[in-house]
Amino acid sequence: MDSDFGKIRSLLWPIRRDELTKFMPMMVLFFLIAFNYHIFKILKDTLIITAPQSGAEAIPFLKVWAILPSAIILTFLFTKLSSKFNRENIFYVIMSGFLVFFAFFIFVIYPNAQVFNLNSTADLLATKLPLGFKGFISMIRYWHFSLFYIMAESWSTIMLSLLLWIFVVDVLSINEAKRYYSLLGVARNSAGIVSGFLGQYLASQALSTSSVHSFAKFCGSKTPWDQSLLVFILTAIVCGIIIMSLYRYLHVYFYPKRYLLGGDIKKKGKQKISFIKSITYAIKSKYVLFIALIVLCYNILINLVEVLWKSQIKELYPSSSAFTAFTSKITIITGAVAVFSSLFISGNSIRRLGWRFTALITPLALMLSGFGFFYFIFMKKYAESSNLAITIFGLSPLVLAVMFGAVQDVFSRSLKYTVFDETKEMAFIPLSPEEKLQGKSAIDGIGSRLGKSGSSLILQILLMFFTTTLGASPIIFGLIILIFPLWIISINRLSKRFEEKTKVAQKSALEESVT
Repeated sequence: MDSDFGKIRSLLWPIRRDELTKFMPMMVLFFLIAFNYHIFKILKDTLIITAPQSGAEAIPFLKVWAILPSAIILTFLFTKLSSKFNRENIFYVIMSGFLVFFAFFIFVIYPNAQVFNLNSTADLLATKLPLGFKGFISMIRYWHFSLFYIMAESWSTIMLSLLLWIFVVDVLSINEAKRYYSLLGVARNSAGIVSGFLGQYLASQALSTSSVHSFAKFCGSKTPWDQSLLVFILTAIVCGIIIMSLYRYLHVYFYPKRYLLGGDIKKKGKQKISFIKSITYAIKSKYVLFIALIVLCYNILINLVEVLWKSQIKELYPSSSAFTAFTSKITIITGAVAVFSSLFISGNSIRRLGWRFTALITPLALMLSGFGFFYFIFMKKYAESSNLAITIFGLSPLVLAVMFGAVQDVFSRSLKYTVFDETKEMAFIPLSPEEKLQGKSAIDGIGSRLGKSGSSLILQILLMFFTTTLGASPIIFGLIILIFPLWIISINRLSKRFEEKTKVAQKSALEESVT
């Protein structure tokens, strides 16, 4: 309880001394998994968007025809692994798969990228398909970059959203969650700052030098940018090894029985989960359905805005190094804002103002920042010839659109990493172990990707008619306006059910402690 601490301690560090040996490794675990997430996020966009004859138009096609199918396959694989391994070992199996892929990519695929490019196939498709299929053609031409994009997105889905949070909601009580989540958010968002500085440094090195170190040449790097990419991925692989070590430490010394949660004791914690049953449960349970709607609304909105914004970044910063430097800077700012939110907004808001108020912060903040972004997008589209923006700000409409898009992205990401994720994950705590696993595998495994893929399918249809995302911007704006009411209604409906389930869970815990 907050009464155990002074006012300042309650605000900044509501952790007891005897909890430090388990809390600090958990905090580092959050930092490292999030650090890799931010590295992969920077790289996945840079590789596909800045490739020759490619651009941000490839992203909607990737999210429909690559990300959604891969999310379904990975979720199905997760349910199958649950019948073969316990919860702890599933983490090691999936983590090892990621590390092997990224090592294979940097040592084998990327040094031979020109060999792997499907240029002849892509050129043939370009003669057969309309201009609106430019993104699809890029996805095929650079299939190996598309595969990297899939694995980078899958890290976010499986490692960060699913496996890490399943561990947290399994082992923490609601009281611990209220105290821990904000500081775990600080660790997660500090990773964004560190990875952003690393990205900015490596990008500036690639821009300012023409030499390549002998070790990088041995590994297949030909240019300074190749060398920077090598450092990025080797760093992520080392972090992955440390992550598995910390995860094992927590299970050995603090949660040795955790693998039995929801599983069969006779089968050492293995749990038979039906893929179809998980999806059906998420649809039939109104409680889980409202969580799914909140996740869908966020992901549809973010994806619609993000593709439009990244197309403007590509126009302003066309080279790989310049694009990486800019997106790394945004990652730093996002991390700083998110750390502030974790320390002073999310945890304290949940404890003092309640779950519902905190959950409403994200849609309301995105509503305000989104209007600012679209104002300058429309200025660029309709009023650029009048020089209105130049006379007022001394900046071009393109620069202003990128700038305000960055503001919107910083708000959307920083709030996602703090108040959005913390309220969403807290909503799972009152559920039984089996319900948690079924609900999270359906929502985090497929639901979030379904939102992005659904919005990407909409973008593809719009590109058929408007060719560019800028041309389709009025329709995108109209769709976004429709999302906010559904989001807010879902939060209100879920809030009532969350309070009821929390009271029941706390009463059961109290009765168990008495007996």
